[in-house]
Amino acid sequence: MHPALDTRACALFGTQYPIVQTGMGWIAGARLVTATSSAGGLGILASGTMTFPQLQRAVREVKERTDKPFGVNIRSDADDAQSRVDLVIKENVKVASFALAPSERLIKQLKDAGVVVMPSIGAKRHAEKVAAWGVDAVIVQGGEAGGHTGPVATSVLLPQICDTVDIPVIGAGGFFDGRGLVAALAYGASGIAMGTRFLLTRESTVPDAVKAFYLTKGVGDTVVTTKVDGVPHRVLRTQLVDELERSGSVTGLARALKNAFAFQRISGISWPAMVKEGLAMRKSHDLSWSQIVMAANTPMLLKAAMVDGNLDAGVMASGQVVGLIDALPSASDIVRRVIEEAEATLTRLGLEAL
Repeated sequence: MHPALDTRACALFGTQYPIVQTGMGWIAGARLVTATSSAGGLGILASGTMTFPQLQRAVREVKERTDKPFGVNIRSDADDAQSRVDLVIKENVKVASFALAPSERLIKQLKDAGVVVMPSIGAKRHAEKVAAWGVDAVIVQGGEAGGHTGPVATSVLLPQICDTVDIPVIGAGGFFDGRGLVAALAYGASGIAMGTRFLLTRESTVPDAVKAFYLTKGVGDTVVTTKVDGVPHRVLRTQLVDELERSGSVTGLARALKNAFAFQRISGISWPAMVKEGLAMRKSHDLSWSQIVMAANTPMLLKAAMVDGNLDAGVMASGQVVGLIDALPSASDIVRRVIEEAEATLTRLGLEAL
């Protein structure tokens, strides 16, 4: 492998390549994580859409299938976040990633146990804060990414963060091939993280009909909407999303309440916990009550498509790179191709290994 690809991230994660498969809810299960890590990347389990017993089983399944490093994504605001952190430590999981910044206490506990702590961030001030708290690395997600995303493009945000912190930075949002990996390294990053690209693989448990639907989409077929859960969310444009965009506050609240009750039954999350999270979101994001209730049931809308295969009733998170993907290779093929393309790109630029 070209020495430029043997980055600080490889040493930190204990992986062969600087490629991370993100912890996508309902998607990043044991099968996909095992395949990614076995291929030399870092697979991350999505624990946010798993019950605690399901997470226990998923961690043990990955460990039975591979001896390569992998990670677990944890919601730091979950009622049982401490139990999940304890499990990560007990099972010697290599990396703990977070969509929301963990507390300084959790960071210290994980680091003291030898676990790599890597939150996702979308702004310079967030990177500065978590770096000061002692995290080991950050995933920097630009606006091209699927799911919750910010307004700043990766090509602007990534170099800004790389110039701000001195810990390994992983670029996310808009990456799908080896050229992107080289570009991220040129900006100062230590690797890339990919979600949509790994979603569209053979090991992804997303129903075949949903994968086929993704493959029909172009780069202009995603939309950033606040009508799903009140904060900017990049998803595929569908009839449901268009209806949500057109809905007024009364219609939206009625739909949200109906879905929230259903999600509460499925997830088992307590109403006090849902109300507490809603109040926190209202305070921090100035949301309407409709948006707050929608935020509580967003996982159910994602589940309808990603698990149940319901294209009409589900929401499908997607990065803009969906329009550049036209096949469903294996996760190992993705990792191999990215590295081969990166080496070819470095050679084309006259940066052959000495």
